[in-house]
Parts: sequence; structure tokens; C-alpha cells
Amino acid sequence: MAQLKTAQNDQDVIAFINTVDNERKKADCLQIMKMMQEITDKDPMMWGNSIVGYGSYHYKYKSGREGEWFLTGFSPRKQSLTIYVMGGFSYHTEQLEKLGKYKQSKGCLYINKLDDIDEEVLRVLLQNSVRIIQEAHPAQD
Repeated sequence: MAQLKTAQNDQDVIAFINTVDNERKKADCLQIMKMMQEITDKDPMMWGNSIVGYGSYHYKYKSGREGEWFLTGFSPRKQSLTIYVMGGFSYHTEQLEKLGKYKQSKGCLYINKLDDIDEEVLRVLLQNSVRIIQEAHPAQD
């Protein structure tokens, strides 16, 4: 089976955050790091070259494909901050209605800056997302 190219590694998370040119985005990353660490009670780890992830779980699809992935994470992309919400958004309708200004894809929230959203609503959304993944995959690290 092929290895995922986005795997947990030993790169320095703070050194990565310090490569972010935009000072507002860098400050937002540090705030998100703190929030995700409080929610997961896990230290941040690099996944691939550009994702900061927290914790991990083992998944296995019906197709037989399996691997390790993080419980939640983020990436300071040039266009926006990407926040990874495992399990999708179907369980988070109430929070999404209150969150503020964002875009989304299947499992990602895209925000320009933390000032655009309600951080407490984001916290609840991420707490729920992590809980759902932990319940679905109880053998967590």
C-alpha cells in the first residue's frame, strides 16, 4: 500500500509558524494552536510540510484503504487559514450558522482571520468534531 505523503513527522512546529510572513496570520496561528491543544490535550505535530495536527486516529475505509490522521489541525495557506474538521460538517449546522465569515469544503473551514469569526463558536465546533472522531475511533493515542 502506498504511503500517505501527509504523514506525521518531527519538523519543528514553531519554526514552521515563524515562516508565515503575515504577522496577523502568524498571531492567529498561535491562537489556534493554543485552542486546539486545549481541546485535544495533545501537543502540536507537523503533518507533511504545512499542516499542524493534534493527536491521531487510525481509519479504515470499506475499500480496505487505511492510515493514520490527525484529530484536528490547521494550515496557514497563502489565501486563508485552513482549519481541518474531521468527519465533515453535517453535525455542526448550529455552530456554522453562528460562526461568522468563512468558506468551507468537505472537511475544511477557510477563514481570512480570526477576527472574522466567533472564536467560542469555533471552539465548540472543534470540541464536537474531536469528540465525534474519538467516539468513532476509540483507540486513540
